[in-house]
Amino acid sequence: MTDTTNTWLQFLEQQGAHFDDSGRVSGFGSAMPQGGLERGFVAPLTDTGLIAATGDDAAVFLHNQLTNDVEHLGTQEARLAGYCSPKGRLLATLLMWTHDGAIMLQLPKQIQAAVQKRLQMFVLRSKVKLADVTADWAVLGLGGEAAGAALAKWFPQIPAAPFARTDSENGSLVRLPDAFGQPRFQWNAPSAVAAAVWPELIKTLSPAATALWRLTEIHAGLPLVVQATQEQFVPQMINFELIGGVNFKKGCYPGQEIVARSQYLGKLKRRMLLASVDAEGVTSGTEVYWSGDPEQPCGMIVNAERNLDGGIDCLVETKMSAIEEGTIRLGSVSGAVLRFVQLPYPLPA
Repeated sequence: MTDTTNTWLQFLEQQGAHFDDSGRVSGFGSAMPQGGLERGFVAPLTDTGLIAATGDDAAVFLHNQLTNDVEHLGTQEARLAGYCSPKGRLLATLLMWTHDGAIMLQLPKQIQAAVQKRLQMFVLRSKVKLADVTADWAVLGLGGEAAGAALAKWFPQIPAAPFARTDSENGSLVRLPDAFGQPRFQWNAPSAVAAAVWPELIKTLSPAATALWRLTEIHAGLPLVVQATQEQFVPQMINFELIGGVNFKKGCYPGQEIVARSQYLGKLKRRMLLASVDAEGVTSGTEVYWSGDPEQPCGMIVNAERNLDGGIDCLVETKMSAIEEGTIRLGSVSGAVLRFVQLPYPLPA
């Protein structure tokens, strides 16, 4: 069921998009042509929420709330950031950028309202306004070798480095880390612009389900905290400092002391890894076990999506000792075996 107040979702429905119970686009009536992932695809990210922070104190306020530097956020970049509880546990992982004097915060739609409400509690006398602008924007994920050429019509300069950004009258274009050996981009477009360009885009790019983009996020090693995993992870447990989501030189924010202590005191005993598993019902928050301690979980699924071969690919947070000493299984010590593969970035020794 689509939101009848959102013109972008209405447009997608008219284009043949099907939506699942969570509001994600589940497909466009036919399977993606073989090779579409490599050649090029465009996926509406209808599971995404957007908060716009405006006002004289917006940058300072968010700088004091998030794990990354907001005060020096450049006009030609996007940054990852985390929002933590006082115990240093992530309430949200965010992508942020500037737009027309606003600081845009992107996070899963399912937790957007609650996170915005919590941030609002701390505004107090600061000159800051937080607004839900989800319905005003269409967020598109584009990947594959043809993606850059397809975008050149609307963005004469295509960002080349991860998290570099360029703007035009058509919105903002962010380059994101590659996956499957192919470039990836996120286009944040006003809804009317997205509806106007969609017919042209799908002449060269295959229209795809939201899940395909989320699969590429998993293979890029980029975690997303969702409702089922809120307050489960200190940032380093899901490699967030390795992908640029934490600035250890900035000032205080909720949970900062615990995050800093995890970084500088002792060896980190938990990390996030990339794995595949042949099983059903694998979702964020599913626990994993190893035979060395069968009575309690050794970790948790961070994100999971069905891969192109019919199995499940996932990001898994776990004790590193369990990886070194035994087999990790899904749900119980008798569950399906997780097969671990190399992340696209190195873990510290």
